[in-house]
Amino acid sequence: MGPGPAFKCGPKWPKTVVVTPKKRDSRSKYSNSNAEKSQVRNLWPGAELEMENLISLVNRLQRACTALGDHGEESALPTLWDALPSIAVVGGQSSGKSSVLESVVGKDFLPRGSGIVTRRPLVLQLHRIEEGREYAEFGHLPRKKFTDFAAVRKEISDETDRETGRSKQISTVPIYLSIYSPNVVNLTLIDLPGLTKVAVDGQSDSIVADIENMVRSYIEKPNCIILAVSPANQDLATSDAIKISREVDPKGERTFGVLTKIDLMDQGTDAVDHLETVIKSRIPGLQSLINKTIIDLESELSRLGKPIATDAGGKLYMIMEICRIFDGIFKDHLDGVRAGGDKIYSVFDIQLPAALKRLQFDKHLAMDNVRKLITEADGYQPHLIAPEQGYRRLIETALITIKGPAEAAVDAVHGILKELVHKSINATVELKQYPSLRVELGNAAVESLDRMKEESKRATLQLVEMECSYLTVDFFRKLPQDVEKGGNPTHSIFDRYNDSYLRRIGSNVLNYVNMVCANLRNSIPKSVVYCQVREAKRSLLDQFFAELGKREGKHLGKLLDEDPAIMQRRASLAKRLELYRAAQAEIDSVAWAK
Repeated sequence: MGPGPAFKCGPKWPKTVVVTPKKRDSRSKYSNSNAEKSQVRNLWPGAELEMENLISLVNRLQRACTALGDHGEESALPTLWDALPSIAVVGGQSSGKSSVLESVVGKDFLPRGSGIVTRRPLVLQLHRIEEGREYAEFGHLPRKKFTDFAAVRKEISDETDRETGRSKQISTVPIYLSIYSPNVVNLTLIDLPGLTKVAVDGQSDSIVADIENMVRSYIEKPNCIILAVSPANQDLATSDAIKISREVDPKGERTFGVLTKIDLMDQGTDAVDHLETVIKSRIPGLQSLINKTIIDLESELSRLGKPIATDAGGKLYMIMEICRIFDGIFKDHLDGVRAGGDKIYSVFDIQLPAALKRLQFDKHLAMDNVRKLITEADGYQPHLIAPEQGYRRLIETALITIKGPAEAAVDAVHGILKELVHKSINATVELKQYPSLRVELGNAAVESLDRMKEESKRATLQLVEMECSYLTVDFFRKLPQDVEKGGNPTHSIFDRYNDSYLRRIGSNVLNYVNMVCANLRNSIPKSVVYCQVREAKRSLLDQFFAELGKREGKHLGKLLDEDPAIMQRRASLAKRLELYRAAQAEIDSVAWAK
């Protein structure tokens, strides 16, 4: 039969394809395949192979998107689907969209009826095979092959009902159908619900706008080729398909008008050539998008951290690795790689000397206090040569006050170490994934610091007690010896010593106490560092590790209580990264084939 009438809707808009219904059976061949091939051969040498490679590439990328959950829907994840070239079939209800698709496939496989029959987008991927029996596969039934195309039609209806219920409502969730046949070309077509002007019983009042918005979301993408289907017996000026296509593609650069309900499709008027051009023009941008997105996905996955191990050994190893990262950050603070450790030196260089200075030993060794302690130490019998017991009493009561600054130094360093623990926890990115581990690790570290503080306090106070319990004899031997006893035994006990003698005793004691203070100013920091800082660097988490080794797998699992939202996000990102890497490999394989 001769070609049907072509139509135009303005200068160079749109290209025109005329489709007529024809009888289809399982033995039918794609009607114009040989003519199309010869036409493609005339374009340029090797064009047929290049076109097949390009379209096959897009089909493989779309299959990867389908398998890995990238449907182009709005989400927080990057989408490759929206960047791929595609062909969308658009038309009003009963405009013959099904006839167009079935003419391309050569099979009756789409649901038929009045009203809205297509209530979900149908992504139809055609795969040309060299030989063998034709069959179909659905994305939601990946291991089941359909050789009976009546069963394909029924499954499309059933899957639609599973999503929308047995109603006349629509859904934006696509159905993915692949058809493998020697009678098709490699192509992906998207069948969309028919545009309508009024809602019918059982449909919401928004159905008209809902369908139009769904169609628009597909065809407004610059990578989408539009097959605007209109029946030949309809006034094209009122065609819903032409109207909405013109809105998104005003120049008609990617729109093909398709007339249906005419007997025969014109030779060479399919959309494969204009699709090839679009694919070729989009490949460089697609490569750039894929490479950039891979980098972004890898970066976010790195930030989210590794997924949780499933076995007890893996969980224990994971916990200990995170703890070691924390411990390394804590040591960096102490060693000056990170800020904070310098505060400990400030305790020894500023706080401790200032505290010792505030003790004011000169007031403690005032005349009245020296007289009181000397006479009390003599008891009922005055000393004969030098008031040794009085000296000891004065020295001990002065040195014992050094315990206060010593304990304060221990507490100050303890506070700084606790602060560095909290800073290190906050700086350990991996701990942000696991709140329970974060809390338990922090508690274990602080408990270790508490034990170290008590040991440090005991050792530091022992230094003071040592100075109190045994005096440096050489200091006193070097002092000038008394010529007189220094007192008049005929006077009362409180009148026994003259002021000059008592002042000399006070001066001697003050010099000795200052000497001891100078020694302790150096030895107290050594004790604190040895018992607290050194031990914190060496064994902060030793006890925590020992306790971890005794726990069962379920208890370890409680420490790795990651936020389910983060787990889901990581899984989604990993799946999407797999998609983009597969796409990168597919594009690279085509590039190398050229």
